[in-house]
Amino acid sequence: MRIIFVRHGEPDYKNDTLTEKGKREANLLSERIRKWEVTDFYCSPLGRAKATALPTLEKTGRSAKTLEWTQEFFYPIDDPVTGRHGVPWDLVPSFWSGDPLMLSQEDWVTAGIMRQNSDIPQKRDEVFRNLDKLVEKYGYVRDHNFYRAVGKKPVFITSTTSPDNVEQVRHPSGSEKEPVIVIFCHLGAICMMLSHLINIPFPLLAHGFFLPPTSLTILATEERWDNEAYFRVQSMGDVHHLLAGGEPVAQAGYFASPFQS
Repeated sequence: MRIIFVRHGEPDYKNDTLTEKGKREANLLSERIRKWEVTDFYCSPLGRAKATALPTLEKTGRSAKTLEWTQEFFYPIDDPVTGRHGVPWDLVPSFWSGDPLMLSQEDWVTAGIMRQNSDIPQKRDEVFRNLDKLVEKYGYVRDHNFYRAVGKKPVFITSTTSPDNVEQVRHPSGSEKEPVIVIFCHLGAICMMLSHLINIPFPLLAHGFFLPPTSLTILATEERWDNEAYFRVQSMGDVHHLLAGGEPVAQAGYFASPFQS
């Protein structure tokens, strides 16, 4: 199975839509996605995600199912260092990284700053439950910290190369058509879903990775032992379509200057 997360284009947050630049980004993105064989499209209910998906859906003649739980993870807290009232990330390094709870996959929601908003643990768990339900629709069932491919023939691959260390092993199911889903949503929402799929604490993802507007984050299940499946990131924050189209990478959500080459 392949999951492709798309962050919305450069946002006009005030009006919950895209800037003119964001619209150009979404159009370049659509030219890339229109060539893919996508099983299903999904979209956040928020306007900026819908506006990003629109050119792709128009060019492919497809529709996207709205998933309420993929909207931005906006359950605000008051940052005691900066005084900011807003999303429960974008915290200064000396504050969040010094708290062991923030480095825990399970317990970051119990850190002092997160306890300001009782919605945070509930909404995190809601995202996780709904993500598992979505993935199960395509035949992958959560088993503790990984997934099982239900109903597929077991395979056993011991390494990525053949005994002579020259030829790559061909996955036995490589010729089968795998489900590919595309989800248009938000930076925080993507990091939250990634944290569940690959078992990395959300604060590490939200503070350690920048997903530019209209960037693609691509995961696929590695299925190399019995019916076990683990989602692995092939690409994170990819903006090839922007660079190829001569459109600069937008800075929204980043506290540095994006690399433009």
